Parts: sequence; structure tokens; C-alpha cells
Amino acid sequence: MKLDQSHRDALHDVLRWRRDVRHFKTDPIEPDILRRLSQVMDLAPSVGNARPWRIKRVQSPHLRAQIIADFETENAKAATKYKGSKKVDYMALKLAGLHDAPVQLAVFTDHTPTEGHGLGRQTMPEMLDYSTVAAIHTLWIAARAENIGLGWVSILNPANIGRILEVPDTWSLTGYLCLGYANADDDTPLLHRTNWQENTSASWETV
Repeated sequence: MKLDQSHRDALHDVLRWRRDVRHFKTDPIEPDILRRLSQVMDLAPSVGNARPWRIKRVQSPHLRAQIIADFETENAKAATKYKGSKKVDYMALKLAGLHDAPVQLAVFTDHTPTEGHGLGRQTMPEMLDYSTVAAIHTLWIAARAENIGLGWVSILNPANIGRILEVPDTWSLTGYLCLGYANADDDTPLLHRTNWQENTSASWETV
């Protein structure tokens, strides 16, 4: 299949409107959409076809409460790193959708997968983690195409989350994801709107 300008335009629109969503409606996501999103991760690239991502859908209120408690602890620690007006700005940000997002996924990387037979990761074992990140990004783009928002919660203690969810020791947390319908669509990132950080350009340097 040869792609054309219409495909490029559609992809550009999805990329431009992709947001790290922090404000969610509590409306459930339709089962058909969730099925498509779970299947689209199969299209993600992975080193040696190892497919090391392992996903736990967290629905238990008891487990969610423990994860929220971990976030609040780590967020308070993170706030101490900022001073003055920057600390005020930080505390004003809503950095998680843990209370509202109807679907929450804990995405782990298995560092001892049998799949792939070690291909491509003998000198760079971190390629397993990168593969999981690629799968998350694939999900993120596909979710936006379904008008579903995704927020990546990174203010968590990975070891604690692993213990809460009782995963094997060979798994490490790569991302905790909140999915749901966004309260509002905006093509301007939140951190731009709040004057936290503008994008910096990343030029290709010829060497």
C-alpha cells in the first residue's frame, strides 16, 4: 500500500491534537473502542519481536486508592524541589487523572521475556524498555484517533506500584496510563497554556 497526502495530513492532525490529558470525564469507554486499542498495541515495533510489555488494567477501588496514595506521597516530595513562584505553579498543576479516568493501565516491561530469543538486545538491554515505550506511544496515537485522551502518570514509585499489583520481580513499571474522554479538547499543551515550558526545537545535526 502506498500512502498519500491524505494519510500524511490525517497523521499530522492526530499528532498535533495529541495531549497528555489530566482532566477527564468519568464516562466509561465503549467496549469496542477498548478492544481496538488493546489490539493496536500489537502493531507496535519491538526489539527482536520480544514484545516485552505486560499490562494490568487496574479496576479495583482498593488498588486504585493505594496508587493514589503513592502518587500523593511522591508528588509532595517532588514539590520540595521547586522554590518560589515555580513551586506555586507546580502545585497549581493537576498532574494526574487518577480520581476520574475510567480506564487505568499499569504498563510494565518484562526484562526476561522468552520471546525474541535475545535478538537485538545483547549490547543494549534497555531496548526492552524502549520497546514498551513505543507500544505506549502507539496506543497514545490510536487513542487520540478514537477521541480518547491519555495521561501518562510518572509521579509514582515504580517499586511500590509493582508491590501493590503483585507483579513478578522481573517486571518494572514503564508507565501508568489514564484513559478516558477529555473534559475539553485543545491543540495547545497544558504546560504551554500555564507558561510552564514552551517547546524547544530539536534540529537534525549533520556530522
